[in-house]
Amino acid sequence: MNITRFGRPMAAIAIAATTAIAFSACAANEQGSSTSDLTGTLVGAGASSQGSAQEAWIAAFQTANPGVTITYDPSGSGAGRETFIAGGSNFAGSDSYLKDEELAGTFAACVEGTLPFEVPAYVSPIAVIYNLDGVDELNLDAPTIAGIFKGTITKWNDPAIVALNPDAKLPDAAITAVHRSDDSGTTKNFSDYLLQTAPEVWDIEKAEDPFPYQSGEGAQGTSGVVDAVKNGTGTIGYADASKAGDLGIAKIKVGNEFVAYTPEAAAALVATGKPVEGRDSTDMAVKIDRTTTDPSVYPIALVSYLIGCNEYQDTAAAELVKAYFSYILSEQGQLDAQANAGSAPLTREVADKALAIVAAVK
Repeated sequence: MNITRFGRPMAAIAIAATTAIAFSACAANEQGSSTSDLTGTLVGAGASSQGSAQEAWIAAFQTANPGVTITYDPSGSGAGRETFIAGGSNFAGSDSYLKDEELAGTFAACVEGTLPFEVPAYVSPIAVIYNLDGVDELNLDAPTIAGIFKGTITKWNDPAIVALNPDAKLPDAAITAVHRSDDSGTTKNFSDYLLQTAPEVWDIEKAEDPFPYQSGEGAQGTSGVVDAVKNGTGTIGYADASKAGDLGIAKIKVGNEFVAYTPEAAAALVATGKPVEGRDSTDMAVKIDRTTTDPSVYPIALVSYLIGCNEYQDTAAAELVKAYFSYILSEQGQLDAQANAGSAPLTREVADKALAIVAAVK
């Protein structure tokens, strides 16, 4: 029999998860008719990519549980993890899994000696967005994207871009590449794509939350990048696809084809990820292989995690986290995120594993 780190049988955890799903899905659908006696305040902070999904999740959960107040500050993945580690929030959202050095420290909200859990909750493509008059379609490959954001490709009529877009009227105009100025899991995932697929250009040791080069223009948060691209001329950036709006979105070369993002293609990428080695059984961090040549897979996507305590100092917070996260990970919660944020619902296999971990929280 498989035993978790707290000694609870997995079968018992699965039963608890099923109960939590039933409660949460029912609560989300009742839209205010619930007799839930849950009360209290839950504070979260972190990935701005989760912003639209969190808005939808919070609205549905609070409608079904009127005694509960949930806040989520989309301050960025790095800031969200720092806030949670310091005890300033009950949970974090992060587009990067916890670093080894973070796991080696202490977590103020958690019982001393226990580790946090992290489970995937939000999967979304990262769009390469642009604003260039007269260019409605743009094809890019990894080396060209890397050159643009590193600052070695500086004009829109650069031969590398022209070769990929022979029918486009590309102007002799400067490129302004906009990146995240804050520590961001979106940057880490974008940078990881370029490191894996164009290492001869994107010559860094490893992808991390800070943007790795002193080039281009920095902007705070997803909204900052989108606004900078929208309000500029000849601009290009990267952002969670749900926030792209009416900006141009580049197609990315995969194998011999140029592919547009879809939630399904992003989910296909994440489904092939491998568990990070050396992690606790309640840590579902995955490493993604972005070198695929399969055009049904979109290679620039992020998996955004929910991070909380396996055992909370505050037992009331534990109950709220269990209920809220169980709704998020339920089929209804994932459909709500897809409808409001364009994300890709987790596969049931992944969701069920995450639900079992959340069900064991205490």
